[in-house]
Amino acid sequence: MSTNHAYDAIIVGGGHNGLAAAAYLSRAGRKVLLLEKLHHAGGAAVSAQAFDGVGARLSRYSNLVSLLPQQIIDDLGLRITLARRRYSSYTPDPAHPGRALLVDNEDASSTAASFAAVGASEDEFRAFNDFYASCGKLTRALWPTMTAPLPTRSSARQLALEAGAADAWEAMIERPIGDAITGALKHDLVRGVVLTDALIGTFARADDADLQQNICFLYHLIGGGTGDWDVPVGGMGAVSGELERSAREAGATILVSAEVTSVQPGGVVGYRHSGADHTASAPWVLSNVAPVVLDRLRAAAVPALPPHATRNPNHLREGAQVKVNLLLKRLPRLLDGSVSPAAAFGGTFHINETWSQLDGAYLSAAAGNVPEPLPCEIYCHSLTDPSILAPELQAAGAQTLTVFGLHVPDRLISAENNEARRTELQAAVLRSLDSVLAEPVEELLLTDRDGRPCIETKTTLDIERAVGMPRGNIFHGGLDWPFVDDDAPLDTPAQRWGVATDDPQLLLCGSGARRGGAVSAIGGHNAAMAVLESDQLPA
Repeated sequence: MSTNHAYDAIIVGGGHNGLAAAAYLSRAGRKVLLLEKLHHAGGAAVSAQAFDGVGARLSRYSNLVSLLPQQIIDDLGLRITLARRRYSSYTPDPAHPGRALLVDNEDASSTAASFAAVGASEDEFRAFNDFYASCGKLTRALWPTMTAPLPTRSSARQLALEAGAADAWEAMIERPIGDAITGALKHDLVRGVVLTDALIGTFARADDADLQQNICFLYHLIGGGTGDWDVPVGGMGAVSGELERSAREAGATILVSAEVTSVQPGGVVGYRHSGADHTASAPWVLSNVAPVVLDRLRAAAVPALPPHATRNPNHLREGAQVKVNLLLKRLPRLLDGSVSPAAAFGGTFHINETWSQLDGAYLSAAAGNVPEPLPCEIYCHSLTDPSILAPELQAAGAQTLTVFGLHVPDRLISAENNEARRTELQAAVLRSLDSVLAEPVEELLLTDRDGRPCIETKTTLDIERAVGMPRGNIFHGGLDWPFVDDDAPLDTPAQRWGVATDDPQLLLCGSGARRGGAVSAIGGHNAAMAVLESDQLPA
């Protein structure tokens, strides 16, 4: 066993947040060791060749970017391009799949006509726009606080009032978001399009009293203050790759294939690398792994230590999605002949996600069943960014599709049924897709070099096993409000930045930190700021 005490900070986990923390601290002159279990850095924010012998690099787990602040891009000199999508969404009417709602960000009159085509009134179109305009007042007011010390609830509300967002605060923060949606909108399909913003990765109903759906809704809309979700050119791996480059160039030591085995009191970290056990120590340990995983690492060192994650019940919330990646010969034809496939798949393609279908799916899953039909949404990265495809695939018209099936809680999955459930879920996703397409999507699948169809399905358990997200929760647990209660302790830099644990030397720097979640690097930024602020305090 070897020991090295020469570090100022040790980062456990090399996801994008850990890389951001490493870059900030190294640029500030700190000596940083980052330890990553996998053979590559980036965590879930990576691109991979998912299908053998096929030149397509998919964003295998995370897909779009909204919450990565321009401030962090500039601070760390990240050379990334985020491409804006023209179309917000396309939603076929399940009762009449030959008609659909297409929301075109560049053509309001076309969007209004699409509302009319699905039976939504002109008043509904105006109410839809007014609803999001009202929400935007609040998100623009709160967005700058995401990379600053935590506001209290009262100070965040004051920002909202000053921005003229009192109504949005009441709708998004104080009452279930379902009340606001049903109060503003009447059409079942239009209500469903809005509600999906509250449900990605979140098993909840529109009117749940704990407001977890509201927090998800806020995070879905707060990015950049606008809620735009952009395509990372080159795939998600381009984002994590730039963060890694920034950290390495600043002097961080990044070890991959280095599995952390324990996190001990006093800033001592045990890990296994190159077949040998090692320890390293530092004044600061930053955890990029989920809080539940951190508990296990701390228990490995001190078995009697009470679990920290259970102090925040949100850290124990289950994931609630199935993810399917497909590579197609071309885009499928639609039952709706008025819209081109390129427009329909150019934004978020909603399937079987009306308000009533979403609620029915929740109730079905809560009763222990896979919902039928399964609510799904699709992203086509390659339409906006063909660079993820080899030239021959681009020339042939191939396209990638990523499908998120909603309301598939982890409670439906077990180690015993995972294989069978994965097959069941993949079939449910394909049935849902086929319900609005003019041809079976399976017939369009390319094959890999061994003749297998280019489709992969990830259950919550698959995601946990691959990238360490407990119960498949893509946020490392439930999300928290980006502010704290007025009586919350804010005595230390770690508390003020929302990254504290019960150990003053141990900070959260991943999605489990307050204001974590999605590909944002905010957790990494805020943990690094807490370290740097603490280092300036008198001993």
